[in-house]
Amino acid sequence: MPQRPKLVLVGQLSVFPWVFEAAERAGIDLILVPRGDDTTESAGRAKAVVELLPLDIDEDPDGALSALADRYRREPFDGIMSGNERVIPFVARAARELGLTGLTEEAAAVVRDKRSMRQRLLEAGLGVPGFVVIKDPDSWTDALTLRFPVVVKPANGHSSFGVIRADDGDALEQAVARTWQLVETHLGAADGSDPDAGVLVEEYLDGPELSAESLVHDGRVRVCAVSWKGQLTGPYFEETTLRAPAQLPAEILAAIEAEVIGAHHAFGVTEGTTHTELRLVGGVRPVLLEMTARLGGGGNMHHLTHVSSGIDLAAEALRIHLGREPLCWRAKPAPAGHAAAYLVPIGSGGRVKQIRGLDAVRTDPRVDYVVQTAGPGAELRPYPDWTGNPAVVLSHHESDAEAQAYLDHLARTLHVEYEEQD
Repeated sequence: MPQRPKLVLVGQLSVFPWVFEAAERAGIDLILVPRGDDTTESAGRAKAVVELLPLDIDEDPDGALSALADRYRREPFDGIMSGNERVIPFVARAARELGLTGLTEEAAAVVRDKRSMRQRLLEAGLGVPGFVVIKDPDSWTDALTLRFPVVVKPANGHSSFGVIRADDGDALEQAVARTWQLVETHLGAADGSDPDAGVLVEEYLDGPELSAESLVHDGRVRVCAVSWKGQLTGPYFEETTLRAPAQLPAEILAAIEAEVIGAHHAFGVTEGTTHTELRLVGGVRPVLLEMTARLGGGGNMHHLTHVSSGIDLAAEALRIHLGREPLCWRAKPAPAGHAAAYLVPIGSGGRVKQIRGLDAVRTDPRVDYVVQTAGPGAELRPYPDWTGNPAVVLSHHESDAEAQAYLDHLARTLHVEYEEQD
């Protein structure tokens, strides 16, 4: 009987089941490097995990790489894959040193830095809003050359953390100061000692927001699904709903695909899976906001892709990181219908008492997953200081209209109830 392949999965939160379930489907054993905020008990229970390998990547990346290399010499594994944003450069470095499939270190640096992404897109002749790099908080006036409104964001942020819209000069000064403080507190020093940290200001693009999930193997890119997020106008751009497939004309979908593929080439992303966010300016012209080289949403974008396109995105990502060709390169997947995701909004923030309405959702036959990450007693910080959505509901539907109606229902019935403050 052939030996099952082993892959090191770095920093995937074990409460998110999609990659672990995909590994089980694909017959792949996982060596999990737990996230710092994960628990050993939860990580050890995750499907397909045969070994836990704690590594201190944030504080001691050189020591972590040395320990990983020692583990590889004792018993070689077959691949390595990123499970969250912050570990992407480490995983690229490890893949190079161990001779495994992965991003180049240069590409990993680009997709972790929105400044580099903007410059690469500009050089490639792709759509780019006007932008200015802020080198220190007092130089916020450099961005007054841009057309208002503008959006202030961390250069190496994730989700909508620290992203603030500013409609005039006074608001710009305040937004830069606020984002700078969040970067210093949560993402590393913004004073220049950390080259990945910093702040970007760019012109606001008016139009609905979309996400695209892609696979890339040996430089060949396939856009697997396009999801509709809707109108996110700020000031903090909290994402709450997604529907897939996005109901768009064929010519607009083709333009989105061309923009996404062009960005892969511009960034040098040749292996793995990516999550790309775009704005559809004027409802017709796609402009890339950012790309990350991992499964989007902690893996929940796998569900939207799998239902709407039939492509087993998480399993295919694992295969690519094992150096294998994705099965969907040759087979024709069959879409199962329409998918929806509802990310329970944080609201005012505080100490969680309960998530009202969640128990009823768990028994709804349309619901495939309810993942709760914050229970009673958890402290949640409101936007723009994002701590992660307290719960995610993933569902399937017969039509886009039914998906939208269900998301509207969840918006009316689900909310976080906080303890009263003394």
